[in-house]
Amino acid sequence: MGLGGLGLAVSFGLPPSSAEARDSATADLYPAGRNGQYTIGRDITPESINSTFNNFYEFGSQKQIWKAAQALETDPWDIQVDGLVEEPFTIGFDDLVRKMPLEERLYRHRCVEAWSMTIPWTGFPLADLVAMAKPLSSARYVRFETFLDPDIAPGQRQNWYPWPYVEGLTMEEAANELAFLVTGAYGHPLDNQFGAPIRLALPWKYGFKSIKSIKRINFTDERPVSFWQSILPAEYGFWANVNPEVPHPRWSQATEQVLQTGEKVPTVMFNGYGEQVGHLYDTLQDESLYM
Repeated sequence: MGLGGLGLAVSFGLPPSSAEARDSATADLYPAGRNGQYTIGRDITPESINSTFNNFYEFGSQKQIWKAAQALETDPWDIQVDGLVEEPFTIGFDDLVRKMPLEERLYRHRCVEAWSMTIPWTGFPLADLVAMAKPLSSARYVRFETFLDPDIAPGQRQNWYPWPYVEGLTMEEAANELAFLVTGAYGHPLDNQFGAPIRLALPWKYGFKSIKSIKRINFTDERPVSFWQSILPAEYGFWANVNPEVPHPRWSQATEQVLQTGEKVPTVMFNGYGEQVGHLYDTLQDESLYM
């Protein structure tokens, strides 16, 4: 983090080979049909840019981690679903993705570092997985956890970070139509640097909430403490909703740089998704909703 005012005069190298992702056991599911309900109001960021400019601290704190991320083994990949559910279970990613109707959605992505991109994600609503999990009425939050393998992820050898990466949502947020479990991008299965084989996309929140490479989904009655919140609680909170009027302690959030052009544009409340999510926070005004 800590890259507010980031100068995006970036020289992007050649995009990584996606051959492994496109030859995966689920490659036949792509491309999925596009859901025209979700529009972005700007051009899609080219894949050659999005696939070579990534935050994935497990593989390094710089943006060009795509080569290092290829070390992540995503087949087989099991996902544990537990906590306050009728019956905990573990399911293989291939089995899970074939149980869900996939669709493509165009989403905006706003990084807390004040840059933005747009992406054609493929996946399914998080609400569908919640329904499969059959949470108990006592569940108030969903806690997500990524993989832990310092042998292949050099960032996880930095023991001052509280690995594995953890994020969380309220049950109400998890049920919202915009909360999306992503299994592909640009018409093919996810490349590793995007968080293969399955990640979260929450377009109304700052990007660090959209956890990558999910291994565990836990339903709980206690609010999760997220990865960045545990490191810098004065700068990163649980909610992290986009708000141009609430600055980061070290930089403004009023504008964002569009990744592919370098153009600065005004940031919009909830990243432009207020109509879909604003009601979630009507009774929570005493909370720090925008950090």
